[in-house]
Amino acid sequence: MYEATKRRHVSDQVAAVFPEEVTNQLFDVINLMNKSKQLVTAPVAFAFSDDHTDTELYAMLIQGNLAPAQEFPLTYEGDKDFLGHGYILIAKDNPKAIYIDFSKANDLSEL
Repeated sequence: MYEATKRRHVSDQVAAVFPEEVTNQLFDVINLMNKSKQLVTAPVAFAFSDDHTDTELYAMLIQGNLAPAQEFPLTYEGDKDFLGHGYILIAKDNPKAIYIDFSKANDLSEL
C-alpha cells in the first residue's frame, strides 16, 4: 500500500488550485507515514487549516475511523489563496500510481 516506487499523479483540477510545492509535500508525508507503518487504510484524506504563518501551513491526514487523524506542518512561503475554502483532497492508492484528487465532498462550483 502506497509504495514509494509508484508514480505520483495530481489531478488537473488540484494542480490548478494547489501549488506543486504543497502537493509534493503531501506525497512526502504519505511516504514517511508508510515507511513508519502508520497508514492503515486507503484512500486517505487531507484537510487544511485556515491558520498559517508566513512560512508554514497546516494539514491533517485522515484515515476514517481506523486511526487518529494526524496534523502536520507544511513549509510553504507562497500565496495561500487555496486555504479557507474547506478543500479536502483524497490520496488514492492505485495499482501503478498514487493519485491526489479533490474529494467528492468539495463544492467545486467556484473553480
